Amino acid sequence: MPSALGNAALEQGERATGYPMHMNYRHAFHAGNHADVIKHLTLLALCDALVAKPAAVFALDTHAGRGLYALDSNSAQRTGEAQAGIGRLMAEAPGDPLVQRYLQAVRACRNEHGMAAYPGSPWLLAHALRPQDRIAACELHPEEAGQLKANFAREPRVAVHERDGYAAIKALLPPRIGDTKFARGLVLVDPPYEAQLDEFDAVLAGVREGLTRWPQGTFAVWYPIKLRRSLQPFFRRAATLPAKSALVAELMVREDDSPLRMNGSGMLVLNPPWQLDQALKPALAKVAKVLAETTGASARVEWLKSPD
Repeated sequence: MPSALGNAALEQGERATGYPMHMNYRHAFHAGNHADVIKHLTLLALCDALVAKPAAVFALDTHAGRGLYALDSNSAQRTGEAQAGIGRLMAEAPGDPLVQRYLQAVRACRNEHGMAAYPGSPWLLAHALRPQDRIAACELHPEEAGQLKANFAREPRVAVHERDGYAAIKALLPPRIGDTKFARGLVLVDPPYEAQLDEFDAVLAGVREGLTRWPQGTFAVWYPIKLRRSLQPFFRRAATLPAKSALVAELMVREDDSPLRMNGSGMLVLNPPWQLDQALKPALAKVAKVLAETTGASARVEWLKSPD
């Protein structure tokens, strides 16, 4: 995929913006960290399951960012999160099929865009899906959306929408492009959670709306973990969503004992494909060992709502 990737563009997010709080987040500071690792491992596993059948697939990325990042930018270098995440995983390269699939995708991105590149979720969707599949990538912040449009300007399968991702769930589901209706597909919901508890409410409301409109779709929600016990209300409400099944996968790089930092993160997958849990369990167990920052690092994959 052609790209306008460049450090100058990537540094735009470091300027004071004056935008509302929920629009000030820039993923360039965090690209390739441990949260991206679990998110992108899961995303690729979902894509591979979807393309195993011939019918066309639709994917909606509600909080797409710019889709492509430079890990040698000032933003990434300032935090060092990528080196502790994808950098360490690339160096160790544990022998698990899903981990290797993920690392191969990162290498493909770097072959195309340079050795400092890291793929965001829109890039991975375009990489993993097929010519007949379609992708809608939404980003509300004008600068990020502009870079997203530039990065996918010559990729006809990707439609970039400068709009709120939750509103896009209502507007774009059930998916239909021209005369083509998509029975199968994926919605990735990956907000920055700058609004803290309000964001969890927005996520659950958005996913409930999406499942009502597209009940056969797979919905994948990323969430941060500081103190896991504080997530119990989220899990209780997620279990009531109108999905046939719900799977939780988590990666902790430290103990979940501090409300002041992100100690890990998880993926809530509604209507997951068959055997997703069996692919994620060994992969995340190995990743947890590689990315561990303390002896409290761990991984878990559990059913929140078991399949019938």
